[in-house]
Amino acid sequence: MDVHELDRILLAGAAVLLVAIVAVRLSGRLGLPSLLIYLGMGLLLGESALGIQFEDAELAHALGFAALVIILTEGGLTTRWNEVRPVMPLGVVLATLGVAVSVSVVACVAHFVLGADWQIAVLLGAVTSPTDAAAVFSVLRRVPIRPRLRGALEAESGLNDAPTVLLVTIVSTGSIGEHGVPYFAGLVLYELVIGALFGFLVGWVSVGLLRRVALGSAGLYPLAIVSLAFISYAGGTVLLHVSGFAAVYVTSLILGRAELPHRIATKSFVDGIAWLAQIGLFVMLGLLASPGRIGLDDVVVALVIGIAVTVVGRFAAVALSATPFRMPWKEQTFIAWAGLRGAVPIVLATIPLAEHVPEADRVFDVVFVLVLLFTLLQGPSLPWLARRLGVLDDNAAHEVDIDVAPLESLGADMLQVQIPSESKLAGVEIGELRLPAGVSISLVIRAKQAFVPDRRTVLRAGDAMLVVTPNPLREKTIRRLRAVSRAGRLAGWFGERGREQV
Repeated sequence: MDVHELDRILLAGAAVLLVAIVAVRLSGRLGLPSLLIYLGMGLLLGESALGIQFEDAELAHALGFAALVIILTEGGLTTRWNEVRPVMPLGVVLATLGVAVSVSVVACVAHFVLGADWQIAVLLGAVTSPTDAAAVFSVLRRVPIRPRLRGALEAESGLNDAPTVLLVTIVSTGSIGEHGVPYFAGLVLYELVIGALFGFLVGWVSVGLLRRVALGSAGLYPLAIVSLAFISYAGGTVLLHVSGFAAVYVTSLILGRAELPHRIATKSFVDGIAWLAQIGLFVMLGLLASPGRIGLDDVVVALVIGIAVTVVGRFAAVALSATPFRMPWKEQTFIAWAGLRGAVPIVLATIPLAEHVPEADRVFDVVFVLVLLFTLLQGPSLPWLARRLGVLDDNAAHEVDIDVAPLESLGADMLQVQIPSESKLAGVEIGELRLPAGVSISLVIRAKQAFVPDRRTVLRAGDAMLVVTPNPLREKTIRRLRAVSRAGRLAGWFGERGREQV
């Protein structure tokens, strides 16, 4: 490859990326998940339109897994631990028992209704059962549902990749017949548990290091966190032969929960590369597809399998998983319908392609059509369904974004607080915040004008505050600010009223 050819590739890549970025705005106005536009871009660039040839299933498999690591990292960093922790047991059950139920339902439908042999039937069930982290994280962040529903869906999508990747790999290589179901169940349990423990260890060590080592630039913190996430993934798979996806998700949860320096800058950076990973992943999968190979029979099979996994398998899986946790039927209904499929099923479908399984190309085509059709159906309907079922969270708009900038020489932190339009901090006087003794609000920025407030200064929506707090009082200060933001000036010291409202 000469320099001129590389320049042409860079020009084309930059143009595609820019169009994809603009398409995010378009997808938001149309109420469509952006992945549909990216898959469409890949189809337009592919062999059926502009003629770009891409048929390397092994490369697509490898790049797809790398993109999923970045997407899971962003999801873990931006997931609120206080929402995920109470529903983590439900997320684990959905990612294990729920997946098993869904795979069984789809495999039986594929075998007894469509006449597929058991290997292809199980592959269809395993490939289509997991929810997609990118689709769930991106769509649910725009739908203000109750925290425990959002936490359960995010935990499930972050954990259910591990058992399905293992199942698809074992079925594709034909080794499941050599060991049997008990061996596979034990292997899944081992990979999930040890992978999660390894991710916890990496996250715990990483938090200690990042708190003690003052890096020379704020821009190094995001790079360090992304590197640690990949160490968690690759270390789990290479050293322990466990689920790297479970490891990286748990590591990211711990890093996201910790009050590390420059958290908002770090999350913004990771959010940007997660978008890049999503765009590249979906466009690549669109390139890998061959529309000319897809016939009417493939569309019919995709509809049958889609109904089986979305309506029958998913609702049965949620009912069996969530009923023991005494979850109301309305919440179960929303969780069942919000189990979005996206890139993960298509990436998993590249595994049998790479292993040269007979009829693997048809499995890929069916899964591709299924994802297009049912994402188009489910994604835009979620806001309407949430309103109809009454599972929206009225307090979602009251939260404040708080970043931490370290002042190492003073043993203090400077918090940057942005007051959103619905926050109950608006209208509160500085003196009414009742912040811990020793904490001061050093600056307020309003309408691009900065001034030093006094105790009688009234905060307004859209204000930004710089709050200086000693390290030992940082947690109390953050909790107090968030409590007042949710419940107003009369909120209890640790935000009890705010939590009750949530």
